[in-house]
Amino acid sequence: MARNSFVFRTLFAVLGCVLLLGAATAQDTAIITVEGQKHMLANPGTPPAGAARPDVTIVEYFDYNCPYCKKLVPALQAILGQDPRVAVVYKDWPILGPVSVYAASSALAAGWQGKYLAAHDALISGPRLAQNDQVDSILQRAGVNVDTLKKDRVTHAKEIAALLQRNDEEAHALALEGTPGLVIGRQLVPGIADVNSLKQLVANSRQAK
Repeated sequence: MARNSFVFRTLFAVLGCVLLLGAATAQDTAIITVEGQKHMLANPGTPPAGAARPDVTIVEYFDYNCPYCKKLVPALQAILGQDPRVAVVYKDWPILGPVSVYAASSALAAGWQGKYLAAHDALISGPRLAQNDQVDSILQRAGVNVDTLKKDRVTHAKEIAALLQRNDEEAHALALEGTPGLVIGRQLVPGIADVNSLKQLVANSRQAK
């Protein structure tokens, strides 16, 4: 995707990791700036899953064809099910080829039907995506009106492209090398984490407030 260099530099300054912490898991975590967190959460373009008024928000940069993202699904669902004060904001970051881009664009387009989270859950929990029509079939089974979806993908193409570019710029500003990338509160975790690790990171975030 094309990237405006000025916007990228600004995002890097805002979102750049400023301090490496001792890890709550085997992984190191880094802390992003307060402004970086505000930027990520401001008008993310998708509805959050979980708490309407969370005290901790988890942001995930993901690709629907990323096997590690799929492995992370049960842990995120467990956190949402067990902790009523947590929300998850999903940031579509399709980096694994054209079908990933099509799936991300389709899921975002489903948002105009109020079906983004249904589309997300169906695609991320499903099999590897090999063809565009496979994406459409999965979304149709999830209750998305595919005819309306196709129209919205065209009508809102610029908005969808802008959101995907924003997510790409944020991910690069955070120095993510692949998916998944998690930001829990202000803690950056580049990679997969289990339920216990996520619980600890959520607790760390609460203690930091």
